[in-house]
Amino acid sequence: MSHLPQIDYDTASQEVRAAHDEEIRLRARMTNMKRTLLHSPVAHRIYAEWFTLRAELDPVVSDREIWIFSHAISKAAKSKIAITFFRRALINKGSDPDALALSEAEALLDAFGRAIVADSNAVPAELWARLKKRYETKALVDLVAFAGIMLATAVFNNVVEVEFDPELEAFAEGAGPA
Repeated sequence: MSHLPQIDYDTASQEVRAAHDEEIRLRARMTNMKRTLLHSPVAHRIYAEWFTLRAELDPVVSDREIWIFSHAISKAAKSKIAITFFRRALINKGSDPDALALSEAEALLDAFGRAIVADSNAVPAELWARLKKRYETKALVDLVAFAGIMLATAVFNNVVEVEFDPELEAFAEGAGPA
């Protein structure tokens, strides 16, 4: 059971309702995490910057690459909701997240995501060297910032014990074919 409730739209303040409605307008969905974050529209807005950074990375990092990066961070952080969110993205595009054949770029991002969570003070120099060969400095700044928001998302879900979104259940690890 979640430590914090989700907002009740009917009794929420006008500010919370406006933030809710804007989220629906922009992304056409409302997750349990977002419903919880919306108790603070500022916190919700900060976490939603994930989408802004994703857009910045779009020209150099494909959707599949960002899903693999995010999935690696989520797995390393042991965040069931975040893991399953990216499993769904991969499955819906025809990939098996339990048997991914990774490209060189995907393997690099997977390793980077896991290294960030394992010990952000000790990302291996060899990994940094490979990243610097593949990406320009701006992309690396955006990747690290994106990873920070992704990790913050995992931490929020874990600490609060946000209720698992029912629409994700079919995509959870061990759930069988989706």
